Amino acid sequence: MTALSAAGALSGAFPGAAFAQAEPRRGGVLTVHLGSEQRILNPALRASTGVYIITSKIIEPLVDLDAEGKPAPVLATSWEATPDGKTITFKLREGVTWHDGKPFTSADVQYTALEQWKKHLNYGTQLQQYLEAVDTPDDHTAVFRYSRPMPLALLLRALCDLGYVVPRHVFEGTNVLENPANTAPIGTGPFKFVQYERGQFIIAERNPNYWRKDTPYLDRVVWRFIKDKSAATAALETGQVQLSTYNALPLADLDRLKSSPDFEVSSRGIEANAFNNTLEFNVRRKELSDVRVRRAIAHAIDVDFFIENFLYGQGKRATGPIPSSSPAFHPNNPAPYPFDRKKAEALLDEAGYKRGAGGVRFSLKIVPVQNGEDVPLFATFVQQSLAAVGIKLEIVQLDIAGALTTIYRDWDFDLATGWHQYRGDPAVSTTVWYRSGSPKGSPWTNQWGWQNEAVDKLIDDAAAELDPVRRKELYAQWVKAVNDEIPVWMVTERQFLSATSKKVRNHHNTPRWGSGDWHDTWIA
Repeated sequence: MTALSAAGALSGAFPGAAFAQAEPRRGGVLTVHLGSEQRILNPALRASTGVYIITSKIIEPLVDLDAEGKPAPVLATSWEATPDGKTITFKLREGVTWHDGKPFTSADVQYTALEQWKKHLNYGTQLQQYLEAVDTPDDHTAVFRYSRPMPLALLLRALCDLGYVVPRHVFEGTNVLENPANTAPIGTGPFKFVQYERGQFIIAERNPNYWRKDTPYLDRVVWRFIKDKSAATAALETGQVQLSTYNALPLADLDRLKSSPDFEVSSRGIEANAFNNTLEFNVRRKELSDVRVRRAIAHAIDVDFFIENFLYGQGKRATGPIPSSSPAFHPNNPAPYPFDRKKAEALLDEAGYKRGAGGVRFSLKIVPVQNGEDVPLFATFVQQSLAAVGIKLEIVQLDIAGALTTIYRDWDFDLATGWHQYRGDPAVSTTVWYRSGSPKGSPWTNQWGWQNEAVDKLIDDAAAELDPVRRKELYAQWVKAVNDEIPVWMVTERQFLSATSKKVRNHHNTPRWGSGDWHDTWIA
């Protein structure tokens, strides 16, 4: 089975993605705005656009998405699955070397899959939980063996984000989480890591031995950390940076720059990363262990008002964890929990939490993961909305690293809010928000204290189902179950926006370009 036949369902989501541009010019520097820093820059350990925007130019995956949204060869050149879905064989690209000069082989794939994806990668631990072995019959063949069926289309789509390969000889026998290569990455990609100055910049330069001959076109890529969003917009408009992506600029500026002749502001080239504003409930908290309270909180929040007045109309109410932009899996259900303050009050009364002194029923605290301008805005909106139904909410302001630690490692929260990203298939990075059993401390996984055996079984069965029609039916059942139980509420459904100088060419020409390698990007 080829990538084209296995993943045909993906292609309709990205019509006319690529378009030709003028003859490429060699040389030049692309400077990219980043609004925050990541502690680890290894995409085999941390699945995050904050990591991909940097390291996907340095470290490569087995496959990526082409202009039509179909899995395309990168470090893997072909793949084949057995009829039972339990054995998937990858042929690997020959003649590829790591940036330190060592050859890339199947031993690197074996090591990365078993020791990093399966053990540590925040979404990979679920995806690869039934991976038993990776055989290496020769240097350019890797045979993945599973105890349960692994649909080929699922694995290929997942590996675009969860299939980055790191060098075995650099990591083996070390403390994987503390290895220096996590912040000074060594890969096979078009650009080689040069320098990382904390709080200032990261630099990567052209790899002269890159396997795609005559590329990359750019001399180097520089990522500048600019936390002040207004300063970042000024840097873009004055030419100090040429790109800001994943909604890193103020929403007001993105709205304004749409009318500028010097920039393209659009979701083109990042369609593969639909995202949601989330509200996560720590059900270890007595009040939040009652599903009526969780439902009441959802009914108390006027999502349409928030979208129109805070998000500049960018987005809509979510219908659940699978977005409408994923027709292969979306069950066409309506959005749950419409705004209804009276219903919220009634549910809270029914749960036994009557208004007390000052009209307060009980108090909670919320921890926002501030990976976007709208996240603290939403936290404040939730605070105001819940006050109207008698719930006092304290906002705990932390930086991203502190918030992730507080929520996912320490479980020191009542509510949390941030972003969830959907990556083409529910089993890639979405069901892990609901399935129990993720390692403590693993970001963007179920750390809510919530477990439902029936939901766990639906997740596992759907991930192993080879029949696409039956898979969709199982996910429809799953969406209904998690919408009813609401351990996590997917509040909005949105698309990311990038702002790009029109001097940048061959940009956003694949559906996950921001997380791609930029080998063919150039500066006019």
